[in-house]
Amino acid sequence: MRITLNNRPEEIEGYDKLTVQELLDIKRFTFRSLIVKINGEIINKEDYEKAVIHDGDDVSVIHLLAGG
Repeated sequence: MRITLNNRPEEIEGYDKLTVQELLDIKRFTFRSLIVKINGEIINKEDYEKAVIHDGDDVSVIHLLAGG
């Protein structure tokens, strides 16, 4: 499956669709505070297990950092 992840083409072998949580696990995104968007739509954290990413989707995973 081919997606755009954070503005870069990405090939995810062995999948024709996957959930946001599966993508986070595959890419080892472990930050506590993440914002995930699929095709510009923000996905709520409680929906990561059921929100599906399809071939050709544009996905953004942004981690928030606190500072001062």
